[in-house]
Amino acid sequence: MKQQGAQLHSNEEIQESAKAAAIHSFIVSHPDGYNCLVGERGLKLSGGEKQRVAIARTILKQPEYILLDEATSALDSRTERSIQKYLFELCQRRTCVVVAHRLSTIVHADKILVLNAGRIVETGTHDELLTKNGMYSEMWRMQNNSGDVSSDEGGPVQN
Repeated sequence: MKQQGAQLHSNEEIQESAKAAAIHSFIVSHPDGYNCLVGERGLKLSGGEKQRVAIARTILKQPEYILLDEATSALDSRTERSIQKYLFELCQRRTCVVVAHRLSTIVHADKILVLNAGRIVETGTHDELLTKNGMYSEMWRMQNNSGDVSSDEGGPVQN
C-alpha cells in the first residue's frame, strides 16, 4: 500500500488513512504489517476488512468526486460510527454520492434522495424528510426502533 496508482505516499500518510478507516490495528497485528500480501496468495480479508481498506485508499487519494455504494454495510455499528467522522470530513468541499440503506450513514448529507422502485419519491435534508412523515421518516423510525432495515427496493442517496 505504499503506492496508490501513480501517487507515492509516505508511511505516515498511509498509516493515518488506515487509522481513519479503523483498519490500522488489524494491519499491524499481522506479522508483516503494512508489507503483508493480500489476496489469493496472501491474507484473506473479510467483507468489512475489504471495505475499510477501500475507505483508507479513498481517504489517502483525496479524490474530487467520491461514490460510496454501501461503503459501510459490512461493518458493525461501532466501527461505522468511528469511520463516519472521517467520511464526513472527506466529503467536505467535494462532490460525494452515498448509496445507503443504513440511514445513520447519511444523516448529515446536504441533500438526500429517497428512491422507491427506481424513482425519486422524496428529497430534502434529514430534518426536512423527517418532518414530511413519508417513506424516509418511516424507515428512520423502523431502523431506530428495531435495528437496521434493508430493502432491494431502493434507499436514500446523498448527492
